[in-house]
Amino acid sequence: MAEKSFKLAVPDTELDYLRKKLDLVRFPDELEDAGWQYGVPMDAVRRLTARWKEGFDWRAAEAKINELPQFTRDIEVEGFGTLNIHYVHQKTVAKNAIPLLFVHGWPGHFLEVSKLLPLLTSDTGDDPKFHVVALSLPGFGFSEAPKKKAFMMSHYAEVGHKLMLALGYNEYVIQGGDWGYAICHSIAHLYGPKHVKAWHTNMANAGPPTFWASPLLWLRNLLTPFSPADVKGLQQNKIWAADGRGYAAIQQTRPQTIGCFMADSPMGLLAWIYEKLVTWSDNYPWTDDEVLTWVSIYWFSRAGPAASARIYYEFFHKSGSSLAARSTTPFGVSYFPKELVYTPRLWMRTVGNVVFESEHESGGHFAAYEVPEKLANDVKSLCKLESVSKAFK
Repeated sequence: MAEKSFKLAVPDTELDYLRKKLDLVRFPDELEDAGWQYGVPMDAVRRLTARWKEGFDWRAAEAKINELPQFTRDIEVEGFGTLNIHYVHQKTVAKNAIPLLFVHGWPGHFLEVSKLLPLLTSDTGDDPKFHVVALSLPGFGFSEAPKKKAFMMSHYAEVGHKLMLALGYNEYVIQGGDWGYAICHSIAHLYGPKHVKAWHTNMANAGPPTFWASPLLWLRNLLTPFSPADVKGLQQNKIWAADGRGYAAIQQTRPQTIGCFMADSPMGLLAWIYEKLVTWSDNYPWTDDEVLTWVSIYWFSRAGPAASARIYYEFFHKSGSSLAARSTTPFGVSYFPKELVYTPRLWMRTVGNVVFESEHESGGHFAAYEVPEKLANDVKSLCKLESVSKAFK
């Protein structure tokens, strides 16, 4: 499990291959005045494709990425052998710092943590300080992908936990959204509260309490009327289920088929991810180079972009479309208005021991990247609570 320093260095042959693929792009036709109703507009895809081919400086983006302290380490995963895992590890000089594991989702990656790092590791002020670890999930970014079927949430959790232990962090906190939420839930359930002292999510996602699992919560929910915000949010969930989850239905049923498209067509991969970056964020002003850097990490990823889609299949087929059991570890939830799904606060009590909640007026699915100050402040506020801070004194 020896740690090795990592610097991203995409071979020139890969850059040449990408340009050749972009030279051969064939764009689909488009209806007049289609806008975003049918998917990503072609004028945006044409513009981004042209810049990716001529004008976008990958070497400059690569150099910027390499300013992050990156490493790799072999981690043994039960039933899957050894996987070589890539991660960012930014330490603070402050004393009594709290180790924090940041877990991304899809179509995210380790770069989502970049704006949080200076906010969480600064040694100024009285707020808690953190040693931050952000891994590339197996099959994402520059981590090795599993070679066998049925790599489940518990296995991702095992990787994250073993990484923290290998770094000397026997007690730590965790944060994640999207798949990071499900993985953090598993980590908290499997390894808390002995090792995991608190966990936080920016993606509130849970179903209503049931009589058999939570009879008191079930009764409380039965007697508590929905607020106007609940009614609006739950109605929006129905719209999302009918009109927004097509990508997930494909990736959870035929990841290998969609993987052919993602692995062979850089323009197709760009359109597939760009649509999510724009429609899932809260009017975040994405620059073309930000988008291209983001998508390039998928294109140049160690296992290729197809590997990242398999997490959907394994969860919905092997994990029974369910999250881990309720965790007693102190739990914090941040609510952002443009998150993909809405969950009444009472329902989140079925997930864990909620000790902190925060509601924001702006922010979307990529909160760590869109509104890093808000998310960092929420994590700090959670860790200020006596139930959490006492573990690190």
